[in-house]
Amino acid sequence: METTKQISVFLENKPGRLANVLLALAREKLNIAALTVMDSHEHSVLRCVIDDLERGRQILKSLSIPFGETEVVSVELRNQPGALAHVCELLGAQHINIEYAYCSAGGRNGKTVGIFKVSNPGKAMRILGEGPTNSLRRRLEMRPVRNRQSYQGPGGRPR
Repeated sequence: METTKQISVFLENKPGRLANVLLALAREKLNIAALTVMDSHEHSVLRCVIDDLERGRQILKSLSIPFGETEVVSVELRNQPGALAHVCELLGAQHINIEYAYCSAGGRNGKTVGIFKVSNPGKAMRILGEGPTNSLRRRLEMRPVRNRQSYQGPGGRPR
């Protein structure tokens, strides 16, 4: 787990714009750890975490494509049901707002990378830290993942 910089690239919402950026990064052998694309009628926003931020900046500048940078928290997760929910539960319990999140498609050794834009990255790092004194984390790790039945009363009706 670490804080890192995410690049937000602002693209015209037209065919081929995303491919141009991704091909330029690939030609320079930049690896994308995780990405998401969101669109509107006029433009799209590509958010991604790459392995060499400085080279990524240079490539985007050479393409004359507008971009910005944002601090995000990168968390290695087990690629299994409930892993993402667990991180969200830990952050929510400490009143840390998750503005948005996305994950990599898959990773090494059954792991994936979760990218979180949060209201307080420093506090999020402390909460998600691996230290043995993190009693909140230990307490939440012992709780089972909630399922639909825990929210229903007799006969399957909501409580």
